Amino acid sequence: MLLPPGPDTPEGLRPLLKSMHDALGALITPGRPTPLWAVAQAGLPPAASHPQTLVLVTDLNILAHSNGINWIRQDTGAVIV
Repeated sequence: MLLPPGPDTPEGLRPLLKSMHDALGALITPGRPTPLWAVAQAGLPPAASHPQTLVLVTDLNILAHSNGINWIRQDTGAVIV
């Protein structure tokens, strides 16, 4: 559970901590669609570092997801190599 800055938080830190709290809350529970990270195939990071992540592969013009081992094309289900 994400708690907002409390009454004992120094006055000078409250605006910063409130903005961080609000930004993290939006990431945890998005209220609207969020942009995908767009990357060329050659720039894809290791799939193992980003399990259950969705990206837009710009030069292939497809969506791909990481299954924790490989990047998988959403149009064919094939592994991107």
